[in-house]
Amino acid sequence: MKTAFNHLLHRIRKIAKSVAKSVANPAACAAIIVLATTPASLLSANDTVPAAPILLASADTSRLLPLTSIASPDALISKALQDIRASRMDDALREVNRAIALRPDFKLAHLIRGDLLTARMRPLAGLGAASKVPSASLDDLRDEARVRLLRYIDQPAADLLPRQILQLAPHQKYALLADTSRARLYLFENIDGLPRLKSDFYMTIGKNGTDKRVEGDKRTPMGVYQIIEQLPRAGLADLYGDGAYPLNYPNEWDRLQGHGGHGIWLHGVPSNTYSRPPRSSDGCVVVANPDLKELSRWIKVGSTPVIITDRTDWISQEEWERSRDDLLTQLNRWKNDWEARDPDRFLLHYSSNMTSGKGAGWAKDKRRNIQGKEWIRINLSNISLFLYGNGDMAYAEFTQSYSSNTLSSMSSKRLYWQMQQGAWRVALEKAQDIPTSNQLAQR
Repeated sequence: MKTAFNHLLHRIRKIAKSVAKSVANPAACAAIIVLATTPASLLSANDTVPAAPILLASADTSRLLPLTSIASPDALISKALQDIRASRMDDALREVNRAIALRPDFKLAHLIRGDLLTARMRPLAGLGAASKVPSASLDDLRDEARVRLLRYIDQPAADLLPRQILQLAPHQKYALLADTSRARLYLFENIDGLPRLKSDFYMTIGKNGTDKRVEGDKRTPMGVYQIIEQLPRAGLADLYGDGAYPLNYPNEWDRLQGHGGHGIWLHGVPSNTYSRPPRSSDGCVVVANPDLKELSRWIKVGSTPVIITDRTDWISQEEWERSRDDLLTQLNRWKNDWEARDPDRFLLHYSSNMTSGKGAGWAKDKRRNIQGKEWIRINLSNISLFLYGNGDMAYAEFTQSYSSNTLSSMSSKRLYWQMQQGAWRVALEKAQDIPTSNQLAQR
């Protein structure tokens, strides 16, 4: 396996060197390009064949997203990495120097600067080869360089939409989507019902990756969460930077799955740090302090959803509308069968764990309740729809107005759907009554 790895890495270096032929010191450029664009799995000889295609330096700059501003350290470093890919080493050094002038605590910028200066005198074996940084820290910085460059060489087209966000309620003006494989936190704006990408930020997740299960596993959870509070810098440890936004982990679905732990926040970085490596938190989602300040302009506690996924699925608007309409149709069938007072048909919308075994009592009560009504009217509003990771689970949240010949009520309802044998089935249902005063305010 190690021989196959070495052969593959040799091939990558050979291709990268061919891209850098026009540089005075092509070996130096090739080394930086290889280690800044090679997936993290290739940095360990214990791995075999990479799971994803290898992204290499290319002369095609049309795929690169234009930099909207070169005033931020992030943009300057990204511009420097692009300059390196295009063999503009002096330009890259200028951008790096500007980034360091803005943020002297930007560790990756110092590492790249050292390499660029050393490359003027002799070839480099790889990114950071000229430094005395410990190997573990060097791997972290290489990974940071990789994901920062990846943000520009694999940017989604402007007309694509995220499959994970299928509908935002009118009061949800913005949504956050954390793409853990790309170390990017995307900010979407609700524009006429469509989630349009407004901005994105470099982020850090748990040391051990994703799929949090237990307390202390240093993993970041996957799912749909709400921001439940805003904690200002005052009173927080310096670790959390300029503030924090606790998430409602574990949510209802996490608890049903037996997932434990707590204290998953979106927060900043220590005052002496500009950014942290892509995987270095205890499970929280971490961004640079300037980015947290920018995000605070758009975040609304209790309203802004946070979707954490392994990879954003970018799709055309046509495909996005089909996925949205499919879920809306299913939700309307659930509502219509309830109003029709047909318990058999209504309960078919639920998974077996909701209607048999421990759920048999709930199903029996629901059947009796439906059969005991002369009429039922239901109105659904403020509907938001999201998909979990691989698309076989959906989450719907809405305001439900219920009325019958014996009862009228309003509640905030949450349905967790699972795809079972080609059909959506409700695997978990939760509701919270809305007080009368709130009902009048909404009317």
